[in-house]
This record gives sequence, structure tokens and C-alpha cells, in this order.
Amino acid sequence: MPKAPVDLLLYHVTDAPLSATRGLVETVLAAVRGGATLIQLRDPEAKAGKLVEQGRALMAALAPSGVPLIVNDRPDVALAIGAAGVHVGQGDLPAATARLILGPDAVIGLSIDHPDQMAHVPWDMVDHLGVGPVMSRGVKPDAAEPMGLDGLRLCVRATQKPIVAIGGIGPGHARACIAAGADGVAVVAAIAGAPDPEAAARALRREADGALAERRASSAQ
Repeated sequence: MPKAPVDLLLYHVTDAPLSATRGLVETVLAAVRGGATLIQLRDPEAKAGKLVEQGRALMAALAPSGVPLIVNDRPDVALAIGAAGVHVGQGDLPAATARLILGPDAVIGLSIDHPDQMAHVPWDMVDHLGVGPVMSRGVKPDAAEPMGLDGLRLCVRATQKPIVAIGGIGPGHARACIAAGADGVAVVAAIAGAPDPEAAARALRREADGALAERRASSAQ
């Protein structure tokens, strides 16, 4: 039986500095209460031991909700904590290597920061794509130039794999990205940096739900 895909609709990527005051676990739980469907642990400055500590705390906190956790760029950490999978970028460990480490049932996402990269995706190794930056570089000043909604549409047309839009996504952007064909939006600062992460996530989830319903209604006509 094929594994069930993860729900990408509202995908929260953690940010250690933005959640420092409130706490990583509390920020993530607030996002989940607001409707986040997937969490990615991302802390590029943390060493493996710290990531394992953070990951285990998040796994325990998320268990009652059933919302899965994946780890950015570190299949070794994902394996150590029993996470659902990993997300890798263009310059990270190859998706095929991550698959070899984590096995066939792991969730593996791959970053796409330019539509031209779609021609080189190892389709049999990945479950979904994180496409962006779409709106802006967001919390990654060294990210590629934003591709905009036109670039997102090009990526959507090139695959049947699920796509999540990322990069500067905030209020008002979820509707546009999902209308352009994305299956969800990945959000960092608009949740972790919000005065009320739960309320911010709830507003984004409402927007994403509405946009998805509109797209389905339009395609059914």
C-alpha cells in the first residue's frame, strides 16, 4: 500500500531566533492549535546534539495532535528522533542519499529555487517539492531571487508531485499561491515572529482552506 502523503496546506518551518522568547515548543504548539498541518525543524546554526534535543521535545509535544515533524537537511537527526522525514535543499545531501538513510516510508521534500531545476528532480526519490522563494527571501537573505507567482506556476505545470510555496509568505499570499497551483504554503516568520502565533496560523489556515475550496470548485465546473 502506498504511504499516505503529508498534508502540506499550512507547513510551519521553525526559526530559533524568532521563537526564542516564547520557546520553540510553545511556538510550534501554538502554530498547530491555529491549524498548522506539518512542522519542519530548521536550525542551521545548531549542532547535531542540540537538534536531537529539540527534535525529541517537539516529537513528544506533537504526538497528541498527530501533526508530523520533518527535519531540515539532517537525515541522521531525523532517524535518531523517529521523525517522519527530512527536507533537503539543492546544495544539501542528495535526496537519493537521504532516501537510502531513511528508507522507503520516510517523507522527503526537495527545495526548488528556480523553474529550470525541475528538469533535474530525482522524481522517484522525493515526495513533494518546496518551491521558492516566491514572494521574497524571507528569513534567508542568501536565498535565490524570488521567482514570483509566474515561476511557481511554471513549477506546478512541470509535475504531478505536491508543491508547497515558500519564501516571504504572509497574510494575503496563501490565497494567491494556492490559486497558482500550490498544494500549500510554508511559513516561517509570519507565524514564529507574530505577536500571537496561534492567531496568525489560524488566519493563514482560514485563507488557505478558502483558496483550496475555490480552486476545487473552479476545476469542477
